[in-house]
Amino acid sequence: MPNPDGKPLDAFIEPPRHIPFYLRIGLWIARRRAGAELLPPQLLAWYPRAAISSGTVEALVAHSDGRVTERMLKMVRMAVSFTVSCPFCIGLNSEGWEALMTETELHAVQGGIPLAEAPSLTPGERLAIEYARLTSATPLALPPAIGERLRETFSEREIVILATTSAQVNYWARLIQGLGCPPAG
Repeated sequence: MPNPDGKPLDAFIEPPRHIPFYLRIGLWIARRRAGAELLPPQLLAWYPRAAISSGTVEALVAHSDGRVTERMLKMVRMAVSFTVSCPFCIGLNSEGWEALMTETELHAVQGGIPLAEAPSLTPGERLAIEYARLTSATPLALPPAIGERLRETFSEREIVILATTSAQVNYWARLIQGLGCPPAG
């Protein structure tokens, strides 16, 4: 979204002019993985502990494990991004969606249509999306029945992967919006 003068919006702060060498390595890795220069990791260089801990969390995210597939995790990341209305996250987490889901599924993940109107979604995918939305809502209020449904569908490990994936996107969304970062790309 541009400013009234047509220039792109800037974050609330600028990246530091001098970034320690050990953080420049992390920025290089982030740039290679994202395929672009990302502003949030640069801003974190103001507080190296936050940069290192954020980089560690990002490096250890799940990509697929058991019934929690790459496709399901993409849907979880996107559902969180849309639930918290983070344009930066939506852009980053939606990249490549067309290789993993249909347009109808995309509309369901976005919340444009009920999950039931996307019959190609598996029951596990529907539950994962619902759980992602619930863990991203404010205030956070998880009905007890969701835990029972999760245990009936997923292993303990898979539930932790879904919860941490949702939490990771929530973390980035809150941080990115808190720093005023404009959408990437």
